[in-house]
Amino acid sequence: MEWVKIIHILCVMGWMTSIFAVPRALIYWHREWDRLGEFGPLGDLTIRLYRFSLGLGVIAIATGLYLAHWLGWPGWTHLKLALVLALAAHYGWTGRLVLRARRGTFTESDRFLRIFNEISVLGAIAVLWAVVVRPF
Repeated sequence: MEWVKIIHILCVMGWMTSIFAVPRALIYWHREWDRLGEFGPLGDLTIRLYRFSLGLGVIAIATGLYLAHWLGWPGWTHLKLALVLALAAHYGWTGRLVLRARRGTFTESDRFLRIFNEISVLGAIAVLWAVVVRPF
């Protein structure tokens, strides 16, 4: 059981890093696109980061579900799952932005992407609060 916890923690850390980094990378990718007028190295890096972290997110969610089942689904795990699903939806939206950027379509402003990035920070803090406080 300990190895599942370790894998879960490592994958969560990697996925959370990407949840924060990819929207920020989109900002710089947009600036690079405006400067070069074509697909540059920052775009490739952003796509690779998103793809790699998507796998970490899947593993983190799968191991989290396993651990919640092992714990008997106490109330706080339902809250955590809801928050994680909201973060997964946010990450899915990020993926949509990455796909559009890959085609050279940058419709969101720097300001929007910065706010979008901060929403994920609030979501991660809420998940940490649910795990530490265990309100139910």
